[in-house]
Amino acid sequence: MRGNPGNYHFPTEKEKTMPRLDDMEESKIPGMQGFNFSGIRTENLGATEYTLVTIAVDETGSVCGFENELRNSLIAAVEACKKSPHSDNLLLRVIKFSTCYKNGVEEIHGFKPLAEIDPQAYPNFTPGGCTPLFDACFSSVAAINIYAKKLMDDDFLTNGIVFVITDGCDNDSQSTPAMIKKEINKAVKGETIESLITILVGINVAGCTRELDDFRANAGIDQFIDAGQATKGKLAKLADFVSQSVSSQSQALGTGGPSQKISATI
Repeated sequence: MRGNPGNYHFPTEKEKTMPRLDDMEESKIPGMQGFNFSGIRTENLGATEYTLVTIAVDETGSVCGFENELRNSLIAAVEACKKSPHSDNLLLRVIKFSTCYKNGVEEIHGFKPLAEIDPQAYPNFTPGGCTPLFDACFSSVAAINIYAKKLMDDDFLTNGIVFVITDGCDNDSQSTPAMIKKEINKAVKGETIESLITILVGINVAGCTRELDDFRANAGIDQFIDAGQATKGKLAKLADFVSQSVSSQSQALGTGGPSQKISATI
């Protein structure tokens, strides 16, 4: 007679959609000691083309006071991306950055299909430490380049978009703007990825907008956007901006170029 042998646990519907640990593999980022990222194994992917998305969020001491709103904005952005007509072709990586972490960057999760991500399960932000902004940007761009190369080798077409959200300038990084620019140039040459858009977003940065825009220019980042004060309304607009930008870039996949230039204001 068939039954439930022993203490076997039959998976729930939710558990069936959750990624197993062996679905993901970790890769090193050359040139930076201790820098790694993870991504779903390509043999577990069902489509033929993907937009790679990275969202990097500042978790340093200066975001204290609006850390809950910042997390809610991240959740809202991911939830909105799930509603995109191209959601099945998006692979998302989310990281936090602060010197409280061993290498300055902590991966909330690596590149995963949106269907396998529950943004409500994202951990609460715990602000502290200094700002390894350069490291967050380098990790974001380099990981996309490396993962895009892996996908290309397995006959997948990819493009990408990076958002780095910060409330201040770099004050503790291993990497440099020149290193970031070199990684961005790899994408521009189109050897491993069809196109890559990079966006630096400042929140509560009225006192350092010039420095951040200088960093944008020196690092070759496409856009610097001053999102203004960390109000509930502004952060809601930021979430909408992220989802619309992702949707626009995913629509451009297969055209040979990036999406149309995105609005420079939030």
